[in-house]
Amino acid sequence: MASTGIIHYLQTSDAITHAVAYVLLAMSVASWCFLIVKSWMLGRAKRQGPRAIAKFWQAPTLSDGVDVLRRADRERVFTPLAEAALQAAEADIPGMLLARVDRSERVMRALRQALNASQRRLEFGQVLLASVGSTAPFVGLLGTVWGIYHALGSIASSGQAMIENVAGPVGEALIMTAFGLVVAIPAVLAYNVLGRMVRQLSEELDGFAHDLHAYVCAPAN
Repeated sequence: MASTGIIHYLQTSDAITHAVAYVLLAMSVASWCFLIVKSWMLGRAKRQGPRAIAKFWQAPTLSDGVDVLRRADRERVFTPLAEAALQAAEADIPGMLLARVDRSERVMRALRQALNASQRRLEFGQVLLASVGSTAPFVGLLGTVWGIYHALGSIASSGQAMIENVAGPVGEALIMTAFGLVVAIPAVLAYNVLGRMVRQLSEELDGFAHDLHAYVCAPAN
């Protein structure tokens, strides 16, 4: 009876099947490494954010608040917004061309740029997870199709097309589809979970930007 199994399939397969297996392995390692790093980063930002913002608003001045936020916001998610608001407020110095621009528009533009930069930082790498989740099953399917083609070609050349000679190689080829699903499922779940965390932080960023705009543009300032 011929030996079967994953090890036997990989040992007897050709270069194309090995290439597909290495691609799936690289996709899995990349997605898991990103998942661990990104989860740690977003988790820290989510924990530090409310405390950092609370400390910011307890500061006596905007400049002091920025200094406090730089120390409390280790992931620098909210700090760029406060720095942008401070720079826009300091542009009121007479003699500067920028001082002629409407204060509200100037602050809004600076906050929008900082907000977009922070959101891009939060969303960085999400494309990787989406790509792995959507393409890994097809990569595995490619390995399966090629494995079946290779197995049927070998059986046809040997002239022994009995069911026991067909079922083993074809069943082994289906392993590549299973590998693709094993790679894709965690990537899809991670994309959804991390995407929810990104959306929550983006909502906090949007609220913080709105409050900064109201503070800097208040008549008392």
